[in-house]
Amino acid sequence: MPVNSILGVFAKSPLKPLELHIDKVHECASLLVPFFDATNSGDWDEAIKIRKQISLLEKEADSLKREIRLTLPGGLFMPVERTDLLELLTQQDKIANKAKDISGRIIGRQLVLPQPMQDAFGAYLKRCLDAVSLAKRAINELDDLLETGFRGREVELVAKMITELDLIEEDSDDLQIQVRRQLYALESELNPIDVMFTYKIIEWVGGLADIAERVGSRLELMLARN
Repeated sequence: MPVNSILGVFAKSPLKPLELHIDKVHECASLLVPFFDATNSGDWDEAIKIRKQISLLEKEADSLKREIRLTLPGGLFMPVERTDLLELLTQQDKIANKAKDISGRIIGRQLVLPQPMQDAFGAYLKRCLDAVSLAKRAINELDDLLETGFRGREVELVAKMITELDLIEEDSDDLQIQVRRQLYALESELNPIDVMFTYKIIEWVGGLADIAERVGSRLELMLARN
């Protein structure tokens, strides 16, 4: 999005660009579901195609992040602290970076998850992405929060989402333990290097939920200051 367009968005709302950014980040991370579907079925042409889409969306999110940083207004007319918005933006962007890293590592090694753990891994991935989806919903409430002066029912709604984010992050931790146990049970049958890389992929997928939870924490801190 050109800088002039970003400036136009800021003129309408100082918070809308963050919503545009989280939408792009969410779109990027969500592609991991069809990506792993493709790799699990051995369809590397489709996996590479989706990986390119993930990479493109990550670049678009990164460009949007830079433009927001350059054009984010300062001074007395901001309804929230500029530093809070910039920190929110940084955390949001890490989600897209993580999705790109995950897909890149899988493609780089042509890594296929062991069939016995694919279902559990799929449930784990989707639960982590639930956190990203909820973070997106919470950030998309910013405009309404601004309209209500960060008071009333809208604040309660966002606070409830933030609490739910914490619960999803805990769920994802439990699911990660289950997936790791399944992998541990299969280790003797697998290439040791692939095992090491698979543990890293499991960790990075969990990072999606962890970062989404940090987005919620930054939003909660921002609300507390208003």
